[in-house]
Amino acid sequence: TGNMFFAPLSEQEQKDLAKSLVLLLSKYKYISDSYIIEFFSENLWETLPVGWQKALGDLSPPQIAQLLLDRDFPIPGHFYPSVWPLSLLALRATSHALVFPRMPPGHRAPDHVAPVKPEEFLSNSSQSSLLGHIFRKHVKPKKQHEIRKLGLMVKQLCDQTHCSSVVDVGSGQGHLTRFLSFGLGLDVTGIEADTNLVSMASIFDQQLLSTLAKERQKSGTSRLPHVAPGPAPRHVVGWVSPRATCESYPAGPCQKRQRVSNFVLTGLHACGDLSATLLRHFANCPYIQGITSVACCYMKITTMENPIEWVRGLPRHQLSYKAREGACHALEDYLHRLREESGLLKTHCYRAALESIIRAEKPHLRRASIQTIKKAHMLSFAEYARLGLPRVGLPGDLPIDPVHVGTMLKQQDRVIVFFSLALLLAPVVETLLLLDRMLFLQERGFQSQLAPLFDPALSPRNLVLVAVKKADEEAC
Repeated sequence: TGNMFFAPLSEQEQKDLAKSLVLLLSKYKYISDSYIIEFFSENLWETLPVGWQKALGDLSPPQIAQLLLDRDFPIPGHFYPSVWPLSLLALRATSHALVFPRMPPGHRAPDHVAPVKPEEFLSNSSQSSLLGHIFRKHVKPKKQHEIRKLGLMVKQLCDQTHCSSVVDVGSGQGHLTRFLSFGLGLDVTGIEADTNLVSMASIFDQQLLSTLAKERQKSGTSRLPHVAPGPAPRHVVGWVSPRATCESYPAGPCQKRQRVSNFVLTGLHACGDLSATLLRHFANCPYIQGITSVACCYMKITTMENPIEWVRGLPRHQLSYKAREGACHALEDYLHRLREESGLLKTHCYRAALESIIRAEKPHLRRASIQTIKKAHMLSFAEYARLGLPRVGLPGDLPIDPVHVGTMLKQQDRVIVFFSLALLLAPVVETLLLLDRMLFLQERGFQSQLAPLFDPALSPRNLVLVAVKKADEEAC
């Protein structure tokens, strides 16, 4: 996997990039900080420059995908249908140029309506052909893809650092832990705060062991092709504090055979502050020789705790909750919806129109949660409103002006355009957050690299941050 990493940036290059990202986001924070459900109630379309409104107002969803969000446009032979303002062209070009690429090397981006599936799911869309069947039970395709790719990277990191021990933080039901242990032969401890998930992990371990016993009995051999010899994983109930010492990890994963042992730390989609916490432990604990970190849920970062430590010292830096939440959106999934002109595209317009109606009745109520309305795109707006209004304490049969609603629904393409502009900035926010974490490591003397490990259409949070210490300690 070594060739999938981006070329390492020097510390000065990282800082220059961070400054450029902050400058771009500060200029367009009125877009990244906006809530699409307030499109009508806050008149968001009018916040765009008039030239942008003229250039973007009449675009079809496939044109929005190609002209605004497609990183590879312009393509020879394809042209803009109208002259775009230089400021809009600059936003588009700069947003694409500054972000970390999200497509794994060798992966072909879709150039047609149908998305390109990873080859491992071509014969069976729900079963990875590259993962042993014992590791697929209870595991959805997305997770199958992730545990195989990340597991192999962790194994490579263990080989590089001469470690055989791994600590998987936020291990959940133990899917990654089992693959690292039973599939790759590593000594693994999974740490999970939810006792129910830990219980399920132990149950699934026993099911796997039972399956292995039956297969060994059937084949008459103790060696199976998809199983590596090694100890069963340990599942520990625990919460990793940002201020905990290395030795205070639950059940002492640093302790092995009565002595201190080095290990590799991993976190697959460690939520909110947890990813930053793991980086702090890597930097401070001498026994952690390597780390792989795949983050998620940036909006759950505690602003006082998260290590936007270097970036927050820059002028005009501010990442709102909404900007961080936007960085978690599935860009590739929305691109697919635009290209095929999916009926799902109408849901943002429906919700924005409903918000306008709610505000008219309850001016103090802003962005109230109505939860997901199943198959909303298949309903008429009247049916949608009848289901949604009672969730905010309004009668489902509230009289609604059909002319006013019709005027809003006719602006669906404008709603899509505005949401697409915010989506254009989402990878910029994610790049800034991950770049800050790289600077956090850089300033402490650790080199790190970033790679788009997963297929982004399958796993939107697909960038893995990897760091290794020099092997000057006793190996595991």
